[in-house]
Amino acid sequence: MSNVPENLLFTKDHEWLVSESDDSCVIGISDHAQDSLGDVTFVELPEVGACFSRGEVFGVVESVKAASDLYMPVGGEVYEINDQLNDSPEILNESPYENGWIIKIKPNSSDEFSSLLTSVQYKKEIGVL
Repeated sequence: MSNVPENLLFTKDHEWLVSESDDSCVIGISDHAQDSLGDVTFVELPEVGACFSRGEVFGVVESVKAASDLYMPVGGEVYEINDQLNDSPEILNESPYENGWIIKIKPNSSDEFSSLLTSVQYKKEIGVL
């Protein structure tokens, strides 16, 4: 069964987002997504300073099974990327919610958060509830 932390918000495309105390957000992929992809072999990360709208592709995760686009859960500017993923993309498989975060952003607005799924809604979406 997929691990779905209650403190995170999710997209139907299997990205997760958590708001930090400084109003920034951390974004990654869900345990369900990494499990479906299989062994991750490469992660294409955006540039720091890049701005994206909600739903826009911001990167790619490649695995032994497939390549999958990463979609922005909310619009914002990238201010940090997880450089560890360049040398160790398997971190996404090992720790999708802690060490395997992908980017940190400054969101344009918290208004877009309402379009995200709660953990319960996401569990229903992936069929574990």
